[in-house]
Amino acid sequence: MSIWWSLHLRREAASVPLARRLLIGTMETAGVDPDVSYDLSVALSEACANAVEHGGAPAPGGASGAYRVTAYLDGEKCRIEVADSGPGFPGSPRGCTTPRPPAAETDEHGRGLCLIRELADHVHLGNKPGRGGAVISFDKILKWREDAPLMTA
Repeated sequence: MSIWWSLHLRREAASVPLARRLLIGTMETAGVDPDVSYDLSVALSEACANAVEHGGAPAPGGASGAYRVTAYLDGEKCRIEVADSGPGFPGSPRGCTTPRPPAAETDEHGRGLCLIRELADHVHLGNKPGRGGAVISFDKILKWREDAPLMTA
């Protein structure tokens, strides 16, 4: 069985836990192992926080703009994509392999892409063609609870 959903969210801090709770609820209902759900929810929170912080200038009139979150649970894999309308990744996006010094353990910023890379099985960073904006997609192989109602046979 496949499940997918897409959200258009305002670039506001309150949107991050909303996306996270929806993902966790979907995975819990489907019967995904809680450890896998947790890893993906942390990675999603980091991607959403980046979209909120870096995803573009406020629209005329003070509106904060928007970003999109799409999640696919398909068989053995979950893929998540977060796209914004900001300036995109400068040059060749490499996340935590950029030449700048690594973030210290106590730093509040600069670790999001590294966390996503650690928590997901595959990560792709890119820029949207045309109007601009960053896109990050990541996926993870799913593990299922034994009582999973939507587990593939």
